[in-house]
Amino acid sequence: MHFLEILPSLPFILEGVLVTLKFTTLSLLCGLPLGICLALCKISHICVLRSIANVYTSIFRGTPLLVQLSIIFFATPQLTGYPISAFQAGVIAFSLNSAAYSSETIRAGIQSIDQGQWEAAKVLGISYKHTMMRIILPQAVRNILPSLISEMANLLKESAIVSIIGEADLLRRAQVVAAEKFLYFEPLLIAALLYFLMVSVISYFGKRLEKKLAYA
Repeated sequence: MHFLEILPSLPFILEGVLVTLKFTTLSLLCGLPLGICLALCKISHICVLRSIANVYTSIFRGTPLLVQLSIIFFATPQLTGYPISAFQAGVIAFSLNSAAYSSETIRAGIQSIDQGQWEAAKVLGISYKHTMMRIILPQAVRNILPSLISEMANLLKESAIVSIIGEADLLRRAQVVAAEKFLYFEPLLIAALLYFLMVSVISYFGKRLEKKLAYA
């Protein structure tokens, strides 16, 4: 073991944690609202909206995330002339992909709510918009919270893929240190432990939130 040789590079690796967390947070903040919109389109009575949402989901769930990331990063400059950064490409790709997966979870959560609540709201003269936003969605989110927490944890783990296009995230920094020191086990093990720690923290607070909502 040569952990003492890696010790001077530890701050450099730890900076990657902030990059990974920033990347994951932005992707989640962008992907979740889009996922909600897609879920609403899937249960809409408008055929065109349902078709668009279903086609979108099929494309992003039916192709590898790495391919999506590569297309956005390498093809965008060719098609638009805009030199997109690795971080921007990663956030866009992960947001679009996460939206496709979360939309199915949210749709299932909405449809799990008893139909009687829709009917009661309709009798009381509450509009569809207010019924959805104030009655149905809050209950749906409570029901699917474990799945959303799991999606966030998966998003964080899969964020390591952005190292392929050169983004200086946690894995990329560990690889840089490994190449400089000619030691691969130690920096990669540190990266693995840091990923495990971040996922564990997400799971811990997710379970606490779930218990709190269960007693609310």
